[in-house]
Amino acid sequence: MQIESRRYQTLLTVACACCVATFVSQQTTLGDDKPVLVESRRIWDKAPHNAFTDLLRYRDRWYCVFREGQAHVSPDGALRVITSTDGIDWQSLALVTSPTYDLRDAKISITPTGQLMLNGAGMIADAEVRYYSKSWFSSDDGNTWDAGHSIGDPGFWLWRVQWHKGTAYSMGYHTLRDRSQRTLRLYTSNDGKKFSTLVESVPAPNGCGEDKILFLEDGTALCLLRHESGNRLGQLGSAKPPYTDWSWRDLNLRIGGPNMIQLADGRILAAARLYDGSTRTSLCWLDAEKATLTEVLKLPSGGDTSYAGMVIHDGLLWVSYYSSHEGKTSIYLAKVRTPSE
Repeated sequence: MQIESRRYQTLLTVACACCVATFVSQQTTLGDDKPVLVESRRIWDKAPHNAFTDLLRYRDRWYCVFREGQAHVSPDGALRVITSTDGIDWQSLALVTSPTYDLRDAKISITPTGQLMLNGAGMIADAEVRYYSKSWFSSDDGNTWDAGHSIGDPGFWLWRVQWHKGTAYSMGYHTLRDRSQRTLRLYTSNDGKKFSTLVESVPAPNGCGEDKILFLEDGTALCLLRHESGNRLGQLGSAKPPYTDWSWRDLNLRIGGPNMIQLADGRILAAARLYDGSTRTSLCWLDAEKATLTEVLKLPSGGDTSYAGMVIHDGLLWVSYYSSHEGKTSIYLAKVRTPSE
C-alpha cells in the first residue's frame, strides 16, 4: 500500500461565491416528535466521484472517510481521510491507495488501544475472486497509515467493523457474482488485524450484504442488513451473547447502506438509502419489536446516494453521506436535532 499525506485545507462556507458548500436551514421546532434538519453542507467534491462515507469524533476533531475515484467503480479507487475541528473547514490528512485494488467503502473506528482503524475492501474487477477485505491503522491521529492487513476470507467482504467490550465484530458477505447466492459469516477480532470466524453460516436469507450491528445495553445485538438480490426487503437480525444464534425478520422497506444509532431516550434512528418513489438518503425510526422502519427525515439527496456515518455530539446528530442530487457525486455533512437530545 502507498500512503499520500496532504496538508492542504479547503474552506467551505455558505457565503463562498463558488458555492462549494450547500447549506440548508430549517426551523428547529421539533413538532410531531420528529428529527429536524438544522443544516446540510457539501464538505468535499475534489475527485470526479466521491462516495461511501463514515464519520468519527476523536480527540476533539472530526474525521470523515470515503472512497474517491474516477467513477463509482474504477481501478484508481482510494480511501480519503479528512478532518475538521468545526465541521465547516476540512483538511485532507491522507489518501490510502493501492497499486492492485480499487479500494472501497472505508469505515473508521477506534481500537481498544486508542488507535484509529480503517477497514474496507480491495476490488479486482475482472478476477475470479474479486474482493479482499483490508484494515489499516494510524498511530498519529490519521496523518499516516500502515501498509494494511488482509482480514477475513478471500471473497468475503467485512463491510463494517464495530467494537464491543474490547472485541471487533463484523458481518462478512460472500461476494459471488450471482447476488441471490451470497451468504453471510460473522467474524471477530481482538486487534483488528486478524479476524476469526465466529459463525460460519449466519442463517440470513441468501443475497444479503451490507450491514450495521448495534449492541444494546442488555447485550442484545441488532443487525440491519441489506438484501442485494432484486427488490427484496431489508432484514433485521437479533442475537444474544455470545452472538452465535441469530434470528431474522423481513423489514417493511428495501434499504441500502444501512447504519443506526441509539438515542439517549433509547429509541433507534437508522440511516439508509430508500428506493420507493425516488432514491434518497433518509433517517428512519426503527421499531425492533415490529421490525419496521418509519421514514421521518429525508436528507438533501438523490440519485447516487447513501452510506451514512452517524455521531451524536453537542446535542445534535451529525450525519455524513454522499449524494449526486446537485450533479456531481459529493460528500455532505448534515446536522439534525433529535427529540431526545
